[in-house]
Amino acid sequence: MYCAIDFGTSNSAIAVPDGAGAMRLVELEPGQSTMPTAVFCHADGHERTYGRAAVAAYVDGLDGRLMRSMKSVLGSSLLDQTTDVGGGRGVKYRDIVAGYLKHLKSCAERTVGGPIRRAVLGRPVYFVDDDPARDAQAEAALRAAAKAVGFTQIEFQYEPVAAAFDYERGVAGEELVLVADIGGGTSDFSLLRLGRERAQRADRKADILANHGVHVAGTDFDRRVELAAILPAYGYGAFGPSNGGGPPREVPSGAYFDLATWHLINTVYNPARVAELRGMRGFYADLRQHARLMAVVEQRLGHELAACAESAKIAVADGGRVGIDLGSTEAGLAAEIDEAGAVAAIEADIARIVDAALATAAQAGLPAERIDALYFTGGSTGLRLLASRIAAAFPRARAVRGDRFASVATGLGLYAQRRYGKG
Repeated sequence: MYCAIDFGTSNSAIAVPDGAGAMRLVELEPGQSTMPTAVFCHADGHERTYGRAAVAAYVDGLDGRLMRSMKSVLGSSLLDQTTDVGGGRGVKYRDIVAGYLKHLKSCAERTVGGPIRRAVLGRPVYFVDDDPARDAQAEAALRAAAKAVGFTQIEFQYEPVAAAFDYERGVAGEELVLVADIGGGTSDFSLLRLGRERAQRADRKADILANHGVHVAGTDFDRRVELAAILPAYGYGAFGPSNGGGPPREVPSGAYFDLATWHLINTVYNPARVAELRGMRGFYADLRQHARLMAVVEQRLGHELAACAESAKIAVADGGRVGIDLGSTEAGLAAEIDEAGAVAAIEADIARIVDAALATAAQAGLPAERIDALYFTGGSTGLRLLASRIAAAFPRARAVRGDRFASVATGLGLYAQRRYGKG
């Protein structure tokens, strides 16, 4: 048996043979073939819950630690560090990644009724931008995690290439297609020559004209929104009192950037860090802002604020204004953001993503006008502004939307079938 795993920054899925010559997505949760890439480590040190259940455990206030965006630590020094999960217990990030893969593998094995040893794993074009050594290190770490949970034969495929295979099933003639796979952690692009006849070929290397990407995507948008709309109420960008007639100094921002980054939030809860922040009270002209910050770190509300930012980003994606309830840190406290504010917050990130799309075509030696179709997949392509800006850069291309959360997994399944389906 074999499988295909889309281990995403925000959501994951896995595909297996259906016994009738095709591939199917595994039901990872009741009625759901995709699952949030989330793990809740209970403070007792033994139990872990995954996906929506992990998020629910955190929301319900259970004692333990919620972790998301684990894919972001691949290729970083955090991978081998131990993080506190409560109750005086710790666990390495590497083991968290392996545990999540083991859970996906177990779901697949229950579906097919037997052990699975061969797997195709999706990977971004770049785990790490402009650093080939760290990028290779990230892939090696993911391979090691897959081996640790029992896979013995492992292959990788670029996620946008996999999405292209999903798109190709509906192509009648031959097209030049730019796949835009924009998820939680990376924005990846692949330019391919696709067609019904080409789909039958075992070797598709000649059809892959270019691959490119940047490590900017949905979680970066969330961070920008949180910094722009939420954290100013807690002192981000604020100034301290004027001392001796001199100009006031801006409050140090390091803790705020960490609070807005999923895999760094827990570092702000370190006792030494909390004591340091407590001692910074005199840095604030508005002491209410300091009190709110201390409520966040002492009550461990950082993940809740990050979730508020993500929800606000989604709510304003189609226009309008949204209120953000911050009452958990201070009664009646609220913030708001509208589409214009969200656009301003993420404008630089969107520009980088559009540049990466154009660079992909340039890498293939093709002008933007030669592209026949844009295929959008990945959760962040649901942002109207982002998709429209990419489309504007390729004025003659037809825009096609795939399943934002399942196209990559489906395409990886097709690729796995071609690689492993005959023995």
